[in-house]
Amino acid sequence: MNAITIIVPIFGIILIGWAAAVVGLLSERVSDGLSEYVFAVAVPALIIVTLTRPGLDGEIAWSYWISYFGGAGLSWLVGSLIALRRKGIGRQGAILHGFAASQSNTIFVGVPMILQAYGDEGAFPLFLLLAVHLPIMMGFATFLLEAEGDKPLLLRLRSLALVLLKNPIFVSLLIGMALKVLHLTPGGPVKAILDAFAATASTCALVALGAGLRRYRVMFDLPGALVVALLKCVLHPLAVWVLAFHVFAMPPAYAGVATLFAAMPVGINSYLLAMRYKTETGLIAASVLVSTLIAPATTIAWLTLLGHA
Repeated sequence: MNAITIIVPIFGIILIGWAAAVVGLLSERVSDGLSEYVFAVAVPALIIVTLTRPGLDGEIAWSYWISYFGGAGLSWLVGSLIALRRKGIGRQGAILHGFAASQSNTIFVGVPMILQAYGDEGAFPLFLLLAVHLPIMMGFATFLLEAEGDKPLLLRLRSLALVLLKNPIFVSLLIGMALKVLHLTPGGPVKAILDAFAATASTCALVALGAGLRRYRVMFDLPGALVVALLKCVLHPLAVWVLAFHVFAMPPAYAGVATLFAAMPVGINSYLLAMRYKTETGLIAASVLVSTLIAPATTIAWLTLLGHA
C-alpha cells in the first residue's frame, strides 16, 4: 500500500495531463511552454533550494557511481547489440537504441518520484547523481554519434561544453553545489521566490509529461519499443540493484536512490537526440510512451523490493 500511495499521485497527474491534452484543454503550444518552464525555471529552483537546505549532507562514494553507471552501461550495450541484429538499423540507430535503454527520465518523473519515496534522506544522493548523469550520458552519446564526423576532438568537446553551460539544469546544479561549498543559504525575498518556483516543479513536470505523450505514436514499432522499455525499466535497475546491494557497500538510501533512478522510464533526451540526428525517431518516441505506460507496474515492483511496501 505504501508503494501504491507513492506512485498513484505521480502517475495520476501524468494521466490527467494526457487526458487534458486529448480532450483539447491543453494544446501542444501550452504543453511545450509548460515543459520549457519546468526545465528552465521550476526544476532549477528546486535544485538550488534543496542543495542549500541546512542539514543536507552526505558522502560521495565511488561505489555509488560505479553501481549506477555500471548498470547503465550494461543496458546500453545490450540495447545496441539487439538493435544491430535487426535489419535496417545502422551504427547511429544502434547507439540511440542503447542510449534510450539507459537514459532515465530524471526531471519529469525521477525527481518527484524519488523525493516522494526517500524524502530528505535521498535528496543528496539524488541531486548528486543528477549532477553527473546529464553530462556523462549526453556527452558519451553525442561523442559516439559524432565519432565518424569530420570535427576534430577538441572542437567536439568544446561544443559539448557549450551545450552543457547553456543547460539550466546543469547550471543550477553548479550554482547549488557552489553555494553549498561556500555555506551560503538564500534568504529573504530571494528564498521566497525560489521556494515559490520550486513548489510548482513536480506537478508542472508531471502535467507537461502527460500532455506531451499525446504526440508519440506507440504503433510505429511496438515490438522494438517494448524491448527498449523493458531494458530500461527492468534490466537497468536490476543491474544497479545487484551492484548496489550485493557487490558494493553504501548507505541504504544511496543504493535505493540509484536503483529507483535507474527504474524510471526512457528519458526525453533520447528522443531529442533521435530528432537531431534524424534516425530511429519513431521507435524512440514509441519507447518513451511504452516505458511510461509500463512504469507504474514496474515501479511498484521496485519499491516493493526496496522495502517501501
